[in-house]
This record gives sequence, structure tokens and C-alpha cells, in this order.
Amino acid sequence: MIILLKPKIVILGAGYAGLMTLTRLQKTISVNEAEIVLVNKHDYHYETTWLHHAAAGTLHHDRVRFNINNLIDRNKVKFIQGTVVEINTDKNKVILENDELSYDYLVIALGGESETFGIKGLKENSFAIVSVNAARKIRNHIEYQFATYHTEGEKSDDKLTIVVGGAGFTGMEFLGEITDRIPKLCRDYDIEENQVKIICVEAADSPLAGFDSDLVKYAMAYLEGRGVQFKLGTRIKECKQGAVIVQSGEEEEEIKAKTIIWSAGVRGNSVIDRSGFEANKGRVIVQPDLRAPGKDNVFIIGDCSIVVNKTDNSHYPPTAQIAMQQGVTCAANLTKLIRKKSDLEAFVPNIRGSVCSLGENDAIGIVYGKKVVGSRALFMKKVIDNRALYMMGGASLVFKKGKLNLFS
Repeated sequence: MIILLKPKIVILGAGYAGLMTLTRLQKTISVNEAEIVLVNKHDYHYETTWLHHAAAGTLHHDRVRFNINNLIDRNKVKFIQGTVVEINTDKNKVILENDELSYDYLVIALGGESETFGIKGLKENSFAIVSVNAARKIRNHIEYQFATYHTEGEKSDDKLTIVVGGAGFTGMEFLGEITDRIPKLCRDYDIEENQVKIICVEAADSPLAGFDSDLVKYAMAYLEGRGVQFKLGTRIKECKQGAVIVQSGEEEEEIKAKTIIWSAGVRGNSVIDRSGFEANKGRVIVQPDLRAPGKDNVFIIGDCSIVVNKTDNSHYPPTAQIAMQQGVTCAANLTKLIRKKSDLEAFVPNIRGSVCSLGENDAIGIVYGKKVVGSRALFMKKVIDNRALYMMGGASLVFKKGKLNLFS
């Protein structure tokens, strides 16, 4: 009797793109058609777009993550908790820290990393909102500065100064959350709110580059009204322990701050660079069907991929919305390959809109081409977040982790 070996599909990463690929794939492929292996550093998925809540302390870190095993069909999927070191595409192997895997088809969805642009001292002396543990560290650090303000010798204003580098989505959403958190911290530790300084340093002339200018003005006015100081057209030249050197034109200034948070740069994964792909900062320009150029059995999705907009040759931004849509297309194309079909789908993003929260009481956004602010924008933000949970884990996941207070 001849036993035919099932092809092995290995998915690296359980972020938005990888987990979406997995959940769709386990629905479409039978046990007899393929072996599916998921590799992820942690045993949980975290909502990257919620990390600013956990970093500011407005949402417990356990709310932004959920266990991967709860979404896996154990009859079809093997989960390996491990760290990917390198990929050898010539030998169809994935090198882990303590093991190696062979594959027939590979999905690289390893997510991004913080990009420091070579700024001196930035990596060593700042925080980045890049993971659950990083967010917890930021929250604990900020609370410690407030808790020790009256107890550690001479009071120092820089203990109550928070510098945020970058005014993109992550930076602006964190600013909204931290302005919600500050009043409670001040009450808890007997500090006057006017003693706290929140400074946002942005190299561009406007926050939220490329976003609607009227909405950006609205967001700036709202955050400034809550005490945020914006330094636009200003770049961080150096980050030291307890201070940043910023430059605007020819002028330089030192800002003393015990809390420095970097949110201005995200690149692809360094595993991409180590594995010999033709890439730009850990990102590969993928083919229309999401495969890596010259690698017919390797898909690259999420933050590690670059998708070209053929209408103007620009690159689509690496958002959660696009990553999840890539997962759907990737799963469909893998199913076709397993079934020996050659008519793979081209990935076409469906940009429904984008919403930026400004804390628990305000937001801005464009949804299906219409501008929304305030409670309407907040409602849409929660709907979007809940929809992402539903797509990955169904109604039960929404009830466990979702934002169910839609109107408050």
C-alpha cells in the first residue's frame, strides 16, 4: 500500500495576518488534505491596535490578548511556541531557536519591529509600544514616576514629563489615552495636573501624515486642550537617559523627561533580512498573489510585505485592516495550491476607512468616504475592533474580549 504524504503548511506568526490565514485555512482544508503548523513566539495573540490602551493604563493588558489555542482546530493544526531565527528557502526549512521545521508551503507573517532610523541612544533610552510586555513596562514606569514624585528626595519636573516621538496613529492614540489617565494618576498621588507635561515631537509639519487636514486640526485642537504640546517640524536628534535632543531647522533644544516613548517608526521583521530575501527594511515587495518573487511556495503578508497600488505605484500602508484581508487571500490561494489549481487570486485591498481614537471620549475618522468625529467616530472605532475579533474568533471571542459598550 502506498501512503501519500500530506503537504505541510507552516505559518510563522499569529498576528492579524497569520491568525487570519490560519482560521480561514482550517475551515477550508480537510484533515486529509494538508498538515498545518503554526509557529508563534507567545501562546497568545495580541491586538496591536489596542496596545496604546495598555501602555497608558486605561485597559488591563489581559484585555488586549487572547490564547491562540482557543482558536485552533486541534485535529488540523499543530501549534509550536517558538522564536524564528532564520528561513532557508533553498532547503524549505525554518530555523527556530531550539528546533527546525521543514515545509512544503510557507506563510511569513512575523510582524514588524520598531525602527529607530539610527537615532543615537533611542533604542537604549526610550520605550516603544510594540508588544504586551512593552506596554506593561510603559504603564508601570509612568505610574512609578508619579508614585515616587513626593518620596524620592528633591522633586523633579522631568519625572512628570512625557515625551512622545511621532504623531502617527499610534502616537496620537496613545496621547489620547494618557490624557485620560493623567487626572487619575494625579488624584492618586496628590499631584497638580498642571505639573504634568506631555510633549509630542513630530518631524513632519502635521500629525497623521496623509490624513484629512480638517480632521487633523480637530484632533490637534482636542489634544492641545487636554494639555498636549506639539513640536511639529522637529526631529529627535539624540535620546539620552532622561532627556532628548530635538532639532528644528538649525535650532537644537534639550527636553528633560523621565518617560520617552518612540512611536515614529515601524519596519519589517529582521528575520526577512537574515534569510536572504530582496527586501527594504525587512519588507518584501510581493507578487499580486502575495507570494515572494521567485518563491512559488512562500507567501509574505502583514508588516513584512509591501503591496504596490498599481494606480499610482505607491505602497499600501501596513495596517491591521490590510493584514487581515491579506490573510483571507493567502488562505484562499493556499487552498488552491493544495488542490493543484493554478488560478490564484490577486490581492486587492478594500479600504473601508480609518478611525483614530483620541481617548475614551473622542475620535476622528473617515468611514466609507465620510468624515466622522466625536461619538460617531468612537462608535465606528469599536465596531471595527469588534469586527476584527469576530473575523478571527467568532461571536464568543467578541463577548469575551470585545468593546461591548458601543455607545459610551
